Amino acid sequence: MQMIEDWLKLIRSVLDTPLISIGKVPLTPAKLLLAILILLIAFWVARLIERLIVGLSRSGHTTLSASGTYALSRILRYAVYVLGAVFAIQVLGIDMASLALFGGAVGIGIGLGLQSIFSNFVSGIIILLEKTLKVGDFVELQSGVLGRVSEINVRYTRITTTDSVDIVVPNSEFINGKLTNWTLKETHRRIHIPFGVAYGSDKSKVREAGLSAARAIKGTIMEAGREPEVWLVGFGDSSLNFELVVWVGQEMVVSPQRTQATYMWALEDALNERGLVIPFPQRDLHIKSGSLTLAQAPNENAKT
Repeated sequence: MQMIEDWLKLIRSVLDTPLISIGKVPLTPAKLLLAILILLIAFWVARLIERLIVGLSRSGHTTLSASGTYALSRILRYAVYVLGAVFAIQVLGIDMASLALFGGAVGIGIGLGLQSIFSNFVSGIIILLEKTLKVGDFVELQSGVLGRVSEINVRYTRITTTDSVDIVVPNSEFINGKLTNWTLKETHRRIHIPFGVAYGSDKSKVREAGLSAARAIKGTIMEAGREPEVWLVGFGDSSLNFELVVWVGQEMVVSPQRTQATYMWALEDALNERGLVIPFPQRDLHIKSGSLTLAQAPNENAKT
């Protein structure tokens, strides 16, 4: 028993031995360990609250939307982190008023070199509160980044491209630059697939080919008011220029390159089945009095 008491006294003396002092406040190992424990508990509570909110949303026990649930869970998580940090500081015995000097130093740091970090932090809070951007949205940024929103954090947002490449974008770019959200409110989108046929082609057959190609693609919306259409949009140098105009669902909206390629493939098959030719630029050679003249062919059947 005496040995145990001696060990306990030794441990107590070690834990109560000041390591450093902040102002007039000594920091002991016991205080540091308790502060770390509080921070760990705050981290665990924050994760637990986030899981509870997400679970309630999935079970249908709340009227919040998916984006609202995500924003609320993130905001509560950071609030718990802040409270945990405040409690940990109080446990250390540091007077919050004594942190004024530290706050002033942080302010100077922000003014000198941390503007971008602070701007991204504020922008992240704005994004979470405004709900103009949510996980799962397909967006296009002014910088040219195109992809699906995979994660929204306070400092950055992770965008996953259609090639599964993750791009970390500072939140300030969403606030200060132009943002095109393809799936903010409407999950359907109208797309235009350009194509051309030779001059002299039967326009009714061209329309028939386009509509047939659209019907052949799973995902084309055929409901009233959103039926596929074929538009004659211009007279090119070597072709009549058309556009296949179709409405597609979210699955095809979030993969624009694949969607474009799928419709182009179906269009080429449908045009070939009806004997319609996709032209290419041609030139005719005309020889007059020994001189050589270049003239553009009016269609693919022009002869030299």
